[in-house]
Amino acid sequence: MENRKITFHSRTCNLKLGVYPGHFATRHSHVNYFIDLTTIKVRQSNAEEAANALVQLYKHNTIVDTIVCLDGTEVIGAFLAEKLTEKGFFSHNQHKSIYIVTPEIDSDGQMFFRKNIQPMIKDRNVIILMASVTTGITINRGWECIEFYGGKLAGISSIFSAISEYGHMPVNSLFTTSDIPNYHTYKKSECPYCKDGQRIEALVNGYGYSELK
Repeated sequence: MENRKITFHSRTCNLKLGVYPGHFATRHSHVNYFIDLTTIKVRQSNAEEAANALVQLYKHNTIVDTIVCLDGTEVIGAFLAEKLTEKGFFSHNQHKSIYIVTPEIDSDGQMFFRKNIQPMIKDRNVIILMASVTTGITINRGWECIEFYGGKLAGISSIFSAISEYGHMPVNSLFTTSDIPNYHTYKKSECPYCKDGQRIEALVNGYGYSELK
């Protein structure tokens, strides 16, 4: 699989994606590319570049109190909070600083926050930050979780997204399907690779991939 790597460059910043063609399964769909977001998430210079590009996609009247990080995006989240503060975005927090939190996820895929984290969500304006978005189902779960704990969704950000909006809210992303020619996502029941008898090579998500032998 490693020898099939294709590199795509962002049209808006100095970042690039390593992409692998094949037949892969996410939690909610099948895709024909695995998008490796590892270095953007964990390399300091790349994470800062991503945050600097993402902050440009928000209007200055956006109020941001908390960033909920999914898919291991905490490093980007920290830089994004810093950039938002530098750019003068308003926060209701007492110290004019932005909280960066990560929900826990139970065996059924439901997100929740412990008691000590809940005050960072309740009555706060919250951004969801993800590594990748394919169907929007994870966004929906995050949105429901934030509202359950009394927060208000103020924005959605991701490194890559296959959708431009969810629930009439724009998904602010650095890479889209227009950056990756012929990218496709399918419902499991409609996957043409499955219908042709082509086996799934790996299970993939925002953290990486697990090959199926």
